This record gives sequence, structure tokens and C-alpha cells, in this order.
Amino acid sequence: MMGKTLGLYDLVELDPGLGKTLLRLDAAAAKIEHMKREGRPESEWRNVTVDGANIEDLSLMFVLPGHSSSELTKCGSDVPVTAVNLREYVDAVVDACVGSGVSLYFESLRSGVEEILPLARLKMFNEAELEALICGQGENWTPQMLVDCIKFDHGYSAQSLPIQNFCDILSSFSSDQQRAFMRFVTGAPRLPPGGLAALQPRLTVVCKQPSCAVGLSSDAAILSAGTPLADGDLPSAMTCASYLKLPPYSCKEVMSERLQYAMNEGSGSFDLS
Repeated sequence: MMGKTLGLYDLVELDPGLGKTLLRLDAAAAKIEHMKREGRPESEWRNVTVDGANIEDLSLMFVLPGHSSSELTKCGSDVPVTAVNLREYVDAVVDACVGSGVSLYFESLRSGVEEILPLARLKMFNEAELEALICGQGENWTPQMLVDCIKFDHGYSAQSLPIQNFCDILSSFSSDQQRAFMRFVTGAPRLPPGGLAALQPRLTVVCKQPSCAVGLSSDAAILSAGTPLADGDLPSAMTCASYLKLPPYSCKEVMSERLQYAMNEGSGSFDLS
């Protein structure tokens, strides 16, 4: 929109899961390049690892991650990523995601905006300000508004103490925290036009029984009212269904800490799904 070139760190903002993986690959590529400049033998730089694995053992091919039919080079599905071409691979993925691979979409967007407002006038804004103008800054969440917009099921109701704590916590979230929460539970950081009430599928929060209570004869209704047994567990989400599985934490403070940990560390990961 503003005519600036996007790069790896922009991709991290747009797709944290893919971006964080590419950051690790990028660091390995930079290390290989540094070793080459130092004149280190090939036997050394070929043994640079990512998370303890050799580059060749990652079984990566020159295709766009998650889209095996989108080749990054000619016959890319038959070209393995190695220590020799790792830099080329990282640059190709970034270019496909935020560069030439999406340039036509950006040009269409720029042309459409130009019909309404000269793009030169947008130069007075930075990226964050422009995003706020176009996408808004989130909703003013209140406990009652959240109760009206969210479905509670499988052990929870609007009267459940953990749900009351949950709504209080969400009501205190800043715009950035709202975005992190929405990315965690839906896979997208922004709400649709109409806000949370217009979200489809509707956000559903269910009781996630404590892992240490599995197999015990404890009354599920008693557990769902809040228990220390849940304090070691993390919430999890099914983003395709806007479905949050929330353990019945013993108090608001523990719930806030565990929820925000999951939001920040579990975004873009199947580990918390």
C-alpha cells in the first residue's frame, strides 16, 4: 500500500508459525555464509543444524510450505533443500509470500484505493496508523457483551465461575492482546465486519477437564466450577471451528497467566490444538 518492500520480519507478523520457522532457517543460512567467508571447510558448514537436525534431514523441497503444488523453482518438488541452497530457499519462500508472489494482489488493492484517495496522501501515516485507519483498533469488550456473543458448552454456562473470570480477563485486554487472542482461537488476528458478534463459526468455549483428573471419579460439575487440578494445564483451540477448550482454573490470576502464555507461545502451532 505504501510502496515499501516487505521481508522476513513482515512475514513473521502475518504468519507467525511459518515466519518463526523461516527465522530459524535464516539464522542457519547466515551461519553458513559466515563460515564460508571465514574459509571454513565444506565439511564444517554442511553440518550446520536447525533445532539439532542437519538441513538435508529436514526433508524440505523447493515448494511453498503447505502448498506442494506451488513450486519455488523449476521442478521444485524434486529439488531438496540443502546447506548449499538454504539461503536461496528462504529468500524464495519470503518472496512468494510477501513479494512477487502477491504483487498482483497488492497492485489491485493500490489501484482500488487510488480511485478513492490519492496514495500520496497516505504517506503521512506509518504502517501501524494506516492499519488502524483501515482495519480499526478492535472492539470495546465488556463481560456482558462477551456473554452475548460467545457460546458456552460442555460443562460451562454463563454463570460458571471460570467463565466469569474468563470474560473479566478478556474485557481487560488491550488491542494487541485482543489480536493475539483472536489469532489463537481463530487463526486470524482481526474480527470480521460486525465484530465478535458476526464471527462465523461462533466462538465456543467448552470445559477442558484437568489432565490429572482423567480416570478419577470426581464429579465433572464440581471440577468445572474451578479446581487447582487444572492449574497445570494450558487452554487449546480448534481454529477452524473457533473452538476454545478452557481448563477450569482455580482463580482468575492463574487463568490469565495460562491463557496469555498459550496465546503468545501457541499461536501458529498444532501443539495447542
